Amino acid sequence: MKRHTKRMHKAVAATALLAALGGPCAPMVHADATSKTGSIIPIKEMPDAPKAESASSVDLAKQARSAVLMDATTGKVLYAKDAHERLPMASITKIMTLLLIFEAIDSGKLKWTDSVKVSEHAASMGGSQIFLEPEESMTVRDMVKGIAVASANDACVAMAEHLDGSEEAFVARMNERAKQLGMTDTHFSNCNGLPVENHYSSAHDIAVMSRALLAHSEVTSFTSIYSDYLRKDSNHPLWLVNTNKLVRFYDGVDGLKTGYTQEAKYCLSATAKREGFRVIAVVMGEPKPAVRNAEVSGMLNWAFAHYTTVSVYPKGQVVGKAKVTKGTRDTVEAVTKEPVAFVAEKGARKPYTTEVVLDKVKAPVQVGTVVGRVIVRSGGEKVAEVPLVAKQSVDRANFFQGFAKTVKKVVTFGHAE
Repeated sequence: MKRHTKRMHKAVAATALLAALGGPCAPMVHADATSKTGSIIPIKEMPDAPKAESASSVDLAKQARSAVLMDATTGKVLYAKDAHERLPMASITKIMTLLLIFEAIDSGKLKWTDSVKVSEHAASMGGSQIFLEPEESMTVRDMVKGIAVASANDACVAMAEHLDGSEEAFVARMNERAKQLGMTDTHFSNCNGLPVENHYSSAHDIAVMSRALLAHSEVTSFTSIYSDYLRKDSNHPLWLVNTNKLVRFYDGVDGLKTGYTQEAKYCLSATAKREGFRVIAVVMGEPKPAVRNAEVSGMLNWAFAHYTTVSVYPKGQVVGKAKVTKGTRDTVEAVTKEPVAFVAEKGARKPYTTEVVLDKVKAPVQVGTVVGRVIVRSGGEKVAEVPLVAKQSVDRANFFQGFAKTVKKVVTFGHAE
């Protein structure tokens, strides 16, 4: 693929900085159509606010064996304590189980209304459960509710068997997905986190898979439930109470998953969102649930006090046109595959620039094909990079279409639309 690079350096608008960072207008960055680098015109600024206390200078999770605080939008780690130590993760395992379920729903392999039949093996699971009976059937939606709210071990196995025929086959996919996400500290041996050999993860990897799960926005409609019923209209209704008490007692928390076994101690991957800024806080090996909740609350407080998210482009924003060869069209609109944003210290007044890099692509081009990337820089470093994808499909031109385009270029002295 021949590389065609288009660079666009843009200044952040004064109003955007004012709203996001609470500061005055940043230096403007200008570039004309032919320049490769922008020229920065300095604008007098007020002095920066005092810098936030560095996470390396504070111990936000004193009693946890391992901890991570991550910006959910960009994946930037804001705080870490022994983040890559491999430890038992207990029911936090279910984050990956839920991720595969949501991906199956998105792909059309699974529907919320599908009926899931329970096997003897699934019904035999101990620990936290929704008391499924062999041969019982339950919808995917209710199974997911049982997993997300009540940490149901039996529902996890039932869903694994429904999707892949056996728990073993499903677990193999869990490990494959972990590799795809770059989770090098993780290995799964079952789908629910019940004690078993060779089953471990790290706080960092848990944050990574939590972030992947949060890309499915509907998940928080389940994980934010504090209490609800299953089989409500039956003769055997089951009252569910969320194992994550922070969804009720901490403003902004809407997930994700707790975990406990005697070996793992008390674990939690929590997520909270305030004023558009979402963070993920993970702790492992806490001595008591009250300590776990207190330290996670402290981590979230620290994040919201010191950081904010600066939004650059929403998902699906058109930022340029990529050239297409041998197609029925000469260009295709390039849109952001996901929101473009970066995390910044509150009170900081650093301008940012965006650089759009577009590829020259060869037809046929499908909707969603990667056609470039957008790079955001601030303070002399890259703070975000997001793929750009094709907004429309472009078919390959047939002989007559190609001939007509060639004639048009000759007539217009080589300039085509």
